Amino acid sequence: MAKTAQEKADLKAEKLYKKTHKRKYKLKPSDIVFNIINYLVFGIFTLTCIFPFYYLFINTISNNDMVLRGQINFIPRGLHIGNYMSLLSVGDLSSAFIVSVSRTILGTALMVAASALVGYLVTKQEMWGRKFWYRFMVVTMYFNAGIIPVFLNMQMLGLTNSFWVYIIPGIVAPYNIILVKTYIESIPAELEESACIDGATYMTVFRKIIWPLSKPILATIAIFGAVGHWNSFTDSLLYMQSAPELYTLQHRLYIYLNQASNLKALMQSGGSISDAALQSALSSKIIKYTISMVTVIPILLVYPFLQRYFEEGIMLGAVKG
Repeated sequence: MAKTAQEKADLKAEKLYKKTHKRKYKLKPSDIVFNIINYLVFGIFTLTCIFPFYYLFINTISNNDMVLRGQINFIPRGLHIGNYMSLLSVGDLSSAFIVSVSRTILGTALMVAASALVGYLVTKQEMWGRKFWYRFMVVTMYFNAGIIPVFLNMQMLGLTNSFWVYIIPGIVAPYNIILVKTYIESIPAELEESACIDGATYMTVFRKIIWPLSKPILATIAIFGAVGHWNSFTDSLLYMQSAPELYTLQHRLYIYLNQASNLKALMQSGGSISDAALQSALSSKIIKYTISMVTVIPILLVYPFLQRYFEEGIMLGAVKG
């Protein structure tokens, strides 16, 4: 069967397309030099960021005697995982780990929910006293009562030596609320208006429209909150003076760091020190490395799962013309 003129034209266009796209862009010498320098600089920067974690990790899985003598620098030797297994028998590290995980999950979840709801409410013009409450909330970002008044306030509220002192003060985060408010204001108003015409309430709009479309900013503040809760130890240090069972993992690490530092200072000053104390100092160094690695791993594992929500143009096509 003879081909029609249109088919011949389409075939010719397809061949031309394939021919033109087979051509590769030829790099100029200046482009090659730029790429080499670019890759070299960013490669060095990447290695600089990664090496501290790598150094910490290889020291936790290498022979402990070689680690204490400072012989582990780039390559691990005498591989073992005994340090991580032995953490289960070191003091109250297991309970401290549970406390840190619990406060991170619960505190982050409540903070994200509160930030999303309050951020949505302050975008409503009909909210009673909206400007006053919003400005009042922003003012708290610039004025702080200080450690002693805050401690007395927590004590009067009965939150000291209580797990809830980790959670309640961080539920309302003004900076995160501002981020959520700004993001919600970028969502096309037509989406909410069409839902209201169909009889949807504010909570229905928030739950079925605002919440799903706000996943990128909610993931962002979730990372901020999770890292803050996981790394925090000052609140444990201040408010848990009579409740060591509620110490966080970072607080335990702080204690071990102080013990190692005090024993090291005593040895350097020429003071007398027993063999038991010396062994404790050496063990503290290994424990310090291992706990430091344990405190870093969870955040490194969680971040990749939340990173996918950082997307550009998520609202593209949300409103059809």
